[in-house]
Amino acid sequence: MKHSLMSTYNRLPVTFARGEGALLWDTQGKEYLDALSGIAVCNLGHAHPAVTQALCEQAGKLVHTSNLYGISSQEALGDALTELAGMDKVFFGNSGAEANEAAIKLARLYGSHKGVKSPAVVVMDNSFHGRTLATLSATGSRKVQAGFEPLVQGFVRVPFGDLEALRAVAVHQPDVVAVMVEPIQGEGGINVPPAEYLPGVRQLCDSKGWLMILDEIQTGMARTGRPFAYQHHEFKPDVLTVAKALGNGVPIGACLAHGEAAELFGPGNHGSTFGGNPLACAAALTVCNIISEQRLWEAAEAIGNRIQAGLRTAFADVDGFGEVRGQGLMIGIQLDRPCAELVTAALAQGLLINVTAETVVRLLPPLITNEQQADQIISKLSSLVRDFLANH
Repeated sequence: MKHSLMSTYNRLPVTFARGEGALLWDTQGKEYLDALSGIAVCNLGHAHPAVTQALCEQAGKLVHTSNLYGISSQEALGDALTELAGMDKVFFGNSGAEANEAAIKLARLYGSHKGVKSPAVVVMDNSFHGRTLATLSATGSRKVQAGFEPLVQGFVRVPFGDLEALRAVAVHQPDVVAVMVEPIQGEGGINVPPAEYLPGVRQLCDSKGWLMILDEIQTGMARTGRPFAYQHHEFKPDVLTVAKALGNGVPIGACLAHGEAAELFGPGNHGSTFGGNPLACAAALTVCNIISEQRLWEAAEAIGNRIQAGLRTAFADVDGFGEVRGQGLMIGIQLDRPCAELVTAALAQGLLINVTAETVVRLLPPLITNEQQADQIISKLSSLVRDFLANH
């Protein structure tokens, strides 16, 4: 059968027709428990009634004008999001890659203002920042970059979690103006750095006059047990990016900035046709309000701890199991062998999961996942993983 879509995805053999909360139903009526949230997107679950209402009401009034004019819902969202994130100003785009592009442009503009002719940004091995040319160049994965050379220049790469490597760059690379890092690497395998790492990065950035850019596209919007992952610590980044869960499925991204970085962009430095449109902002404002009012980061921490503890107990005596790691409802299960086939095995059992970095089962359940659903995730996944390890 002919279809017109480019072959950019290895799609699983299922099509979903509707969803509610943490549940999805396919076109055949089969029910699935979603432990992936569209890859950390539907943090409020599927078809959240308040988001649905906000979209319907806004669509009936105004979908798009232009950033040539004032947009009241964009201004309201900007106020709500900067308060939640502890930042000063925000630029709205349509995706995480766009948010990171804006952050990279901020870093280069910052360097230009300081007289640096070829500003460089330090990025990490195994990172993921997007698939546009600049963001895939920043990404620490040759698989993502292969075939798209020449890459964008101006990135210096170091191991994630290694402060000494970063200090060496500070000594030998005078053109560095910023560090761009994920608080927890998502695509890289749910890699959690040592507790002293991010505060150490902040301290080094302060001492060198560098911007600290945090990519919170996967960790943000209450997933790790705080509104934003950096809030587990006592510092602020200069620049922070968010997307994915911001619109609960409606495309929107944001680049937020604090202090000097918040004043860098002026008229003509950056822009977007669709960024911050009334429809997307109505959805995102509702998401921000619900997360704040219900303090959903507390639910993420409690349910995340329940799932992690349950999985550790289930796998304690299993050969081939490495560890459970993560924070809140961003969870990785490290195995000692490639395990991509677990995704289709789980799908057959009515459970949606993901495998990243070849050997890590990734769980990103909605923040509204209840205890019973959490226990179902533990039960189904422990059985699937045990069977897989016993037979491979």
